[in-house]
Amino acid sequence: MPKQKTHSGTKKRFKITGSGKVMKQQAGMRHNLEVKSSKRKRSLNQDQVVAPQDAKTIKKLLGK
Repeated sequence: MPKQKTHSGTKKRFKITGSGKVMKQQAGMRHNLEVKSSKRKRSLNQDQVVAPQDAKTIKKLLGK
């Protein structure tokens, strides 16, 4: 049986931590940044843990 290929879109958007959690960039940092406060922008700029329901699917797409 051939190897499963890694999904190209998924590998650009997610990363897996050493403990196995799936991390993603939080939404809201693309536009209208002049309207948002500095505090809000700093919190939006941090990576976020993906929900366990979605993490299973993402790991499968990454071939893990």
